[in-house]
Amino acid sequence: MCLIVIAWRAHPEIPSLVAANRDEHHGRPTAAARWWTDRTDILAGRDLVAGGTWIGITRTGRFAAVTNYRDPAAGRADAPSRGSLVRSWLESTASVAEGLAHLRKVGADYNGFCLLFSDGARLGVYESVRGEGRELGSGVFVLSNHLLDTPWPKVTMAKSRLLDALRGGADTQSVLALLRDETPAPDEQLPRTGVDLQTERRLSSAFIRAADYGTRSSTLISIDRSRRVRFDEWSWDSAGAEVGRITLQFALQSAQTQA
Repeated sequence: MCLIVIAWRAHPEIPSLVAANRDEHHGRPTAAARWWTDRTDILAGRDLVAGGTWIGITRTGRFAAVTNYRDPAAGRADAPSRGSLVRSWLESTASVAEGLAHLRKVGADYNGFCLLFSDGARLGVYESVRGEGRELGSGVFVLSNHLLDTPWPKVTMAKSRLLDALRGGADTQSVLALLRDETPAPDEQLPRTGVDLQTERRLSSAFIRAADYGTRSSTLISIDRSRRVRFDEWSWDSAGAEVGRITLQFALQSAQTQA
């Protein structure tokens, strides 16, 4: 993931809403979101190289999404896939507090990342470059390839547009529009993350369109106050054209019901 926007306990009708773009090399084998056959309680896409995922939710409302922390000089080729962090959270029964404690022990094993994750009742964030995480209260939060709510142009724009969408009822098209925003940041507002200027420009928009690397999918997960989940995912090709879409709806189960 390179952009995650979440409204947590910020709307009376939609207590939880997560919208995210996955940016990845177009050649990396990927399975679109579906209920997993080997873990039928998990709804997520799948990285067919390492077996993990970038965003997903379970039948009980556990969810997680991960972004990479952009620092080319710090990457290690032998580090485990960060997608395994999302998968292991979805497979677990840990609380957010227990998840934070675990991540403090293992976070340094991975290349830089930020993980947003919920046990259904609470929301947490872990930022590996700081070696620390915390539980979040109600509000609207945004992650790109840095720390939570770092004021990069696409972060501040995405937060503003989600707040506007929430005031209008957060319909699917208004949220998708913020994910599809291709407006680049002015050069004077670009972050300096260790990549060349041309790449920094290309990565500065919410939606990235390029032949080799760009936005592969956009995901919207909403949970309403009656505990019904709607999961939408759009898949995009290297030209930015839609090549697939799924929409699934289901009622959340209690952990006891699932067991």
